[in-house]
Amino acid sequence: MDQNSDVLDRVIIKFAGDSGDGMQLTGTQFTNTAALFGNDVSTFPDFPAEIRAPQGTLAGVSGFQVHFGSVNIYSPGDKCDVLVAMNAAALKANLSGLKSGGTIIANLEGFDAKNLRLANYEPDKNPMEDGSLTNYRLVQIDVTKLTRASLADSGMGIKEIDRSKNMFVLGFLYWMYNRSIENSIKFLNDKFGKKPDILEANIKVLKAGYAYGETTEAIETRYIVNPAKMEPGMYRNIMGNQAAAMGLIAASEKSGLEMFYGTYPITPASDILHELAKHKNFGVKTFQAEDEIAAICSVIGASFGGALAVTASSGPGIALKGEAMGLAVMLELPMVICNIQRGGPSTGLPTKTEQSDLFQAMYGRNGEAPLPVIAANSPGDCFFAAFEACKIALEFMTPVMFLSDGYIANGAEPWKFPSAGDLPEIETEFAKSVDGEKYLPYKRDQKLSRPWAIPGTAGLEHRIGGLEKEHETGNISYDPENHEYMVKLREAKVEKIADFIPDLELDSGDSKGKVLVLGWGSTYGAIKTAAIEARAEGFEVSHAQLRYIKPFPKNLGELLYSFDHVIIPEMNMGQLVKIIRDKYMIPAEGLNKIQGMPFTLNEIKEKIKEVYSNNK
Repeated sequence: MDQNSDVLDRVIIKFAGDSGDGMQLTGTQFTNTAALFGNDVSTFPDFPAEIRAPQGTLAGVSGFQVHFGSVNIYSPGDKCDVLVAMNAAALKANLSGLKSGGTIIANLEGFDAKNLRLANYEPDKNPMEDGSLTNYRLVQIDVTKLTRASLADSGMGIKEIDRSKNMFVLGFLYWMYNRSIENSIKFLNDKFGKKPDILEANIKVLKAGYAYGETTEAIETRYIVNPAKMEPGMYRNIMGNQAAAMGLIAASEKSGLEMFYGTYPITPASDILHELAKHKNFGVKTFQAEDEIAAICSVIGASFGGALAVTASSGPGIALKGEAMGLAVMLELPMVICNIQRGGPSTGLPTKTEQSDLFQAMYGRNGEAPLPVIAANSPGDCFFAAFEACKIALEFMTPVMFLSDGYIANGAEPWKFPSAGDLPEIETEFAKSVDGEKYLPYKRDQKLSRPWAIPGTAGLEHRIGGLEKEHETGNISYDPENHEYMVKLREAKVEKIADFIPDLELDSGDSKGKVLVLGWGSTYGAIKTAAIEARAEGFEVSHAQLRYIKPFPKNLGELLYSFDHVIIPEMNMGQLVKIIRDKYMIPAEGLNKIQGMPFTLNEIKEKIKEVYSNNK
């Protein structure tokens, strides 16, 4: 270990470059190495919205932020300590997110006249030379030139060689933070084992970047970030969509049902399909339909046939699935609909994050069509929230909406995965015919759930379809009073779930006081960190995070009434806050952000201070 190494509690690095520079891969590799070392980590991939924006332009900048430390990490952090800028556009797009005094590692070749022009810098204004970066530590490395020199004898073309330059940056940062390159070498062997020329080139450039750190005088001090003190157990680094897929598989195993996943690709939900398709050994059947409507209709058929049936999409696809969801509500069949939210409306911001589909989840179907809504709050929590969505669907015979979003779907964190014995059982039971008794397909049990009859079972023949059902018999009914009764009964069944879910517990702070920050979904990390820091500064503030949004936990009202003020941060125009005001008649205050970016902890802290200032 270098004697000139400083010890840091935490570090935030932003990798940024053109969408062809491999910044997502570089950031992911650094994250995995930090996680394996024992650091707590949280990441935020920031993809360009265009599939292939013009190279070198601001629209084409791709970023990956990683926050790692020896302390508990709950969010990717606000401003970064280190900005890797592979070109001028990357610097311009991300400089405002760098701390004063932070480090810029700049690829010199990305600041030539062409790149400066594409990034809309004024003529003859080069930030590498004009003194505009004096508030930062500027480390200029001709990454492209050094990469080409490393592979001069490889026989590869310039275009192929330049694809390896992200490995040079990765190697340099491994040196800078005292990290081993061995994990990335193993990754490269797994990825390029059948392409020896590419494998050798990437490993050579990775080692060259590390050696450059050892021999250059550009940075005199290396840094140590020790492992975090985490709860004992087996951990892996996991992304939200991966965790959701594993939660679905675990529910399939626990319920004893084969899983059918019918879907149509859409950003940012597609990775759930990709992950599930790898696990046919668990009896998972994946089906890519021709469109969203066909996808959910296939899922309805699979559920009718006795499978754990799941579909997923984002807001635009969920809109197309709306009519079929209403059919599933009418049929009272169990299934899970995953909505991995993104910026809208319409195509909107397909690679950016938002929480603007809550109203859609709660009300976005024709008629009175209630269904439970469950929201995950972190990448690892996607496993447990998806598992719980399946459990509720199967035990209450209802479609369930699982909410995630692009932020946690693509983000990553260390996840302590449970053993099968740690997971609750999922009770499933198919109807059986009884001699001499007429089968009543809509007769209720204590949970108000109807029986699940598998087609082809003798004696369980019954009518199916979207027309209103007569109570218990399931026959078509146009009787006005029966329709009102059935509408209220379906709502009562969903609300009955509140008797079987846990009370809402505070994540931090006292059970009563001046300010409660109530969140849902991916706002969790920023709220948690802001609340902790605000209390350390003397503010009386507590934090609670909702998982169950429909129905709410039974004690939510009591908890809300225990605080003088309630703040609800959301990445929308204020959806949960309206629902809370309507149900509990309290003057909850919204904090809203609709920029395709997650909250920073300082934005939430400032809102807490504002509420204090206005109500002294």
